[in-house]
Amino acid sequence: MRVLVVDDELNIRNLVCKYLELEKFETDAAENGLSAQRFLTAQTYDALLLDLKMPGMGGLELLKWVRQNGFRMPVIMISAHGEIEDAVTALKEGAQDYLTKPFDVDELLIRLHTLIESARLKTAVQMSQENLEDENFFGTSPAIQSIKSIIHKISHSNSTVLITGESGTGKEVVAREIHRHSSSSRAPFVAVNIGGVPENLLESELFGYEKGAFTGANGRKNGMFELANGGTLFLDEIGDMPMSLQVKILRVLQERSLTRLGGTQAIPIDARIIAATNKNLEELVMKDEFREDLFYRLNVVRIVIPPLRERKEDIPLLIAQIINRMNRKMGLSIEGLSPEALELLRRHPFYGNVRELENILERAMIFCSSDLICVEDISLPPQMSTPRDSSANTNAYKEANEVKSLKELEEDAIIRSLHRWEGNRTKAAKELGISRRTLLNKIQEFGLDL
Repeated sequence: MRVLVVDDELNIRNLVCKYLELEKFETDAAENGLSAQRFLTAQTYDALLLDLKMPGMGGLELLKWVRQNGFRMPVIMISAHGEIEDAVTALKEGAQDYLTKPFDVDELLIRLHTLIESARLKTAVQMSQENLEDENFFGTSPAIQSIKSIIHKISHSNSTVLITGESGTGKEVVAREIHRHSSSSRAPFVAVNIGGVPENLLESELFGYEKGAFTGANGRKNGMFELANGGTLFLDEIGDMPMSLQVKILRVLQERSLTRLGGTQAIPIDARIIAATNKNLEELVMKDEFREDLFYRLNVVRIVIPPLRERKEDIPLLIAQIINRMNRKMGLSIEGLSPEALELLRRHPFYGNVRELENILERAMIFCSSDLICVEDISLPPQMSTPRDSSANTNAYKEANEVKSLKELEEDAIIRSLHRWEGNRTKAAKELGISRRTLLNKIQEFGLDL
């Protein structure tokens, strides 16, 4: 982590930099605002420590310049006792915190760590929000409509949710949809893959720790439960949770508070818990590999995501969404699939579910030499794509006018939905996940008379 220290007093600059470097920070020091501008345009910083009063360009003026030029790093203002009003003004101008001279260096370190972690989390959340259109849970099958209905019903509650389904079905996507539709959608969404964190680190990652809690604990660290306060904590692969930690998770769910490792103070927790697993927790409970009381605490609202091979009617809509996203990501302009390519994917069993579909399409788009993905562009593992008999293959291509482009995929989805709801525009729009006005515009655009 790199910090820029801006102060016109040489002793303060040197002292602060020395302490920060002892705590493994990288530092640069500037003696005035103009010098700081030079550093900021040449180097990326995780935080800015800024004196309020300096000759030439003062701290407030530099702060305004920082925010006007799009720098997002957290800023801590340093002020004298008589400058409190100016420090408050600095907070209004975009500073995150302020300290008054003389200040406790340990307190500065705690605030720096907290602000940097929060800034990184905020950046991750903003990136997620910017990509929400890409991450929406797509599908018109009865199973997906049922899941969307559950998400709507629990949107204003804080109930714990357990999501189950095979790997690649989109459990985290559903969790993000729940968060997006909740009243705390602007708060953090924090995801933890239980199976991806070594067991000896998992407790400190979840609960945090105080300085000196164990060898290497050189400062305070907020755990994932705290970082998710006010928002949602997603515990992926909860079935891999060690038995030794299950009782501590249960206690957090019961008491809505936790204690950091090495700490004594109970910290209130206000985060919605969403857990997910591809394992059968009921079987694990029967084998005494998962606590029964924790299972019931998690299993308040249950969402079961069916595998893609059981909802193949969703494949065209998913393909359109994935290609749109990949086009933007890869700078391509693929318009869709040939009828034969689409049918090939419809026949594929997709044991890897939506994730496998994404991988197949990404590779196909890389090797595609036209604006349509053809059969020769698609590579399927031989053992995963068993050809059907000749009569079945003949039937597969009966629909000569099958969806060929993204526009046609979209038109087909609208027609099917309108037929399903007997022309009811409001219900069809809700099923498609678009506004009624957007649907009416699409009907006019496609010249539909339904």
